[in-house]
Amino acid sequence: MLAAVSPITIAALKEQAGDTPIAAAVAAQLQSRATRSTKTGKPYLELGFADATGSFALKIWSDSPNHDAASTLAAGAIVRLEAEWTQNSYGVNPNKLTWDLLDDAAIATFLAGDPATRDKQQRDFADIVALSQSITDPRLHALCQHFLTQMGERFRRSGAAKRNHHARRGGLVEHVAQMLRCAAALSPLYPELNRDLLLAGVLFHDCGKLWENAYPEDGFGQIHSLHGEMLGHIPLGIELVNKLWRDLLDSPAAAAWAGLTPSAEETRLHLLHLIASHHGQFEFGSPTLPRTPEAFTLHHLDNLDAKLEMLRDAYAQAHEIAPGIYDRVFPLPANLVRPLAKTEDRCAPRQKTEDQQGT
Repeated sequence: MLAAVSPITIAALKEQAGDTPIAAAVAAQLQSRATRSTKTGKPYLELGFADATGSFALKIWSDSPNHDAASTLAAGAIVRLEAEWTQNSYGVNPNKLTWDLLDDAAIATFLAGDPATRDKQQRDFADIVALSQSITDPRLHALCQHFLTQMGERFRRSGAAKRNHHARRGGLVEHVAQMLRCAAALSPLYPELNRDLLLAGVLFHDCGKLWENAYPEDGFGQIHSLHGEMLGHIPLGIELVNKLWRDLLDSPAAAAWAGLTPSAEETRLHLLHLIASHHGQFEFGSPTLPRTPEAFTLHHLDNLDAKLEMLRDAYAQAHEIAPGIYDRVFPLPANLVRPLAKTEDRCAPRQKTEDQQGT
């Protein structure tokens, strides 16, 4: 049907699909498969697909000609999905769906990732390295460098969430980089903030997601791990920082830190507090509440970046239900309104009066 057309990304599909069907091909990897049924008992398969830019779920009904093929599609299979696509508040929907397995050359291109996403994540990681290197506290500086050296590759392919925001391979790098840039910009404006501690806290606040939202080296489907399921990213992050800290205390450089104030132990405790409190509320999973300027700042930076990412995705997917009003997209709390456009200065430069020209 669309053999001559290059596949588009999942993000592009969500942006383009609406009430009017569009014909498009999408390359995606099978992430999950579950057997479900409607309230009336009609069975269907729910297939989760992902690429470098995001994910979606497709319902394959039991009476669909694709049902048998969907039942036997191998886990992790990389396919080209062709259909006439629409989208509503429940997600994207295919009509006349067909799929084919990609050949080796197409798989290699797919696993390399969307070029625009890959380039952005490379720039973001470079910013993370640069801002981490700008930390002047020798203990926090060494801790950040140790983490990036030991865990950098795993970090670069982790997601920031299972859904809702930055839920894609490399999404954690995008999230942390933006938060670091914000933290670096805010620190000079609020002298009560410890810049070194805040930057380190941003880098490590979600480091447990290297297990909770891990991705394989050769795919775009999140891996479920016992550590991630049974502990969650906050306890895992605390455990990781303690382990890395112990490594540093055993290093030759640690001898030079003995006379520093605040002490290494106090510095470690404040950093752990940022990890523990960054969700901001007990009911959102924080074992403690923010108690320092850096903890409050980190919590709100985290929430701000997550919410604005959700808004970007929502505007790309939402349907306009009235002029300038869009339907609600989960998990945002209400219908969206079209943002106010930025003012464009279309006026030509004002001409000087004769009196002004004579001065």
